[in-house]
Amino acid sequence: MIFSQFKNLQNFDERDLRFGYYIGLNQYDNKVEYKNNTPYPISVERAQGINVGLIGELKLNKNLFLSLEPGLHANKKNIIFNERKDFTNYGDTLWVVKSNNIHIPLLLKYSSKRLDNFRPYLKAGISTAINLNEIEGTLSNHGLDNFEFEKFNFYYELAFGVDFYLRYFKFSPSVRGVFSLKNEIPENTPDNPWTRNIDKFFTRAIFINFSFY
Repeated sequence: MIFSQFKNLQNFDERDLRFGYYIGLNQYDNKVEYKNNTPYPISVERAQGINVGLIGELKLNKNLFLSLEPGLHANKKNIIFNERKDFTNYGDTLWVVKSNNIHIPLLLKYSSKRLDNFRPYLKAGISTAINLNEIEGTLSNHGLDNFEFEKFNFYYELAFGVDFYLRYFKFSPSVRGVFSLKNEIPENTPDNPWTRNIDKFFTRAIFINFSFY
């Protein structure tokens, strides 16, 4: 009751430009499309990673904002190849993929009417990322010494969150889905037991971010 009687940061939304930063958690997954009705030979063991970045937000009108949110997203996951007849040893079936993504989203934010000291919002937009990944596995046994996933990727993103107006700053937790638009298996990859039956390989991710303005 006391909280609702006082409106914090009353003029905060009058600013045309505001800046902030975020920290958060991520979990990356992959969607795989196979050739020739191949049964599902690949599984992904997901792990949590971390996000850190900056926010620049431009007010378009009282409900719409344009947001640029460059950041660094670190993650590690295991890709397991369950079809083992083409491999010479058990170690061939596991790739440990360490990723450091320079992630740059451009998002349109729609905020509802402010209710006391909170304001729900939706975000949607596109993003690009530079993936500085490393693959740990025995790829050299099959002539894939230099194999890497595509360095540059493109995504669309959807998010839901709530702005909380505190006494000295605005706190904004959000949940975001990120979906790749680009096949990440490079063209002209040599024939090999790992990617032979893969038609398309896409990244998906969930971000839980905590933003401060």
